[in-house]
Amino acid sequence: MAEQHGGQWSAKLGQLGIELPPVAAPVAAYVPAVRAGDQVWTSGQLPFVDGALPATGKVGAEVSAEDAQRLARTAALNAIAAVDDLVGIDNVARVLKVVGFVASDASFTGQPAVVNGASELIGEIFGEAGRHARSAVGVAVLPLDSPVEIELVVELTSGAGQPANAVG
Repeated sequence: MAEQHGGQWSAKLGQLGIELPPVAAPVAAYVPAVRAGDQVWTSGQLPFVDGALPATGKVGAEVSAEDAQRLARTAALNAIAAVDDLVGIDNVARVLKVVGFVASDASFTGQPAVVNGASELIGEIFGEAGRHARSAVGVAVLPLDSPVEIELVVELTSGAGQPANAVG
């Protein structure tokens, strides 16, 4: 049974000085996140800041690995915002899975280090409850020429109510 966290994650965000951004508007026909039972699955989130991508291009060519790692952190923050908007961050029991896509130059093989930007943010916020399974995948191109895209799957606490806009 999932442990109740009762405001812990909101407080942790405050301690870290992290403010969740507004949920990024979908760029096609989908919703930012859906609930299925005791899980929330986010759509792939791009590293939008104030509605724009701070960088575009392939990692290992136009975008450095270090910059891409920071962009992965931003994309993960956007994914957490989608979870928060749907069910409230304090209803997260743990993070189950992170999937990171990295638009990669043909010779770039550092996808795991790039996606660490997302994983490390999740660890900062959720601690042990943020230990997750993960995939870091190199791809030819991402929507809007984004360098990275991040998806999350989270498990909810046993007391998490079913909001009206949730599916499941």
